Amino acid sequence: MDINPKFIEANGIELVVLTRSEYEALVDAVSEAEEMAADIAIYDERKAALERGESGALPAEVSARILKGESILKALRNWRGKTQMELSLLTGIGQGYLSDLELGRRTGTPETLREIAQTLDVPVVWLINEPRA
Repeated sequence: MDINPKFIEANGIELVVLTRSEYEALVDAVSEAEEMAADIAIYDERKAALERGESGALPAEVSARILKGESILKALRNWRGKTQMELSLLTGIGQGYLSDLELGRRTGTPETLREIAQTLDVPVVWLINEPRA
């Protein structure tokens, strides 16, 4: 970013004059820096939560799957190495119903989500509150 500011003084106040394109480039740079700082803060908090062993933090593989567009349920099921059919047999929940849950066509009752969480050995809050990556 090439910026060539002009400095002027008016009524005892020093002012900086920029072209419109220089100003817009600065605004964009600040916006990108703020977004990056927010991302870093989220990353640092999630990493610290994992190190503290808090259940609210998702494993990196699950977070990566969610970022690629998978639902939390599908990401957790895949992380645990289960097919929908295997999870269906282990929980007694129909495979079609599990598919609907993964696709967001259904939300699932708290009891159903608890059963799935228990079977996948994950905190139920991961399914009930649907944490972000």
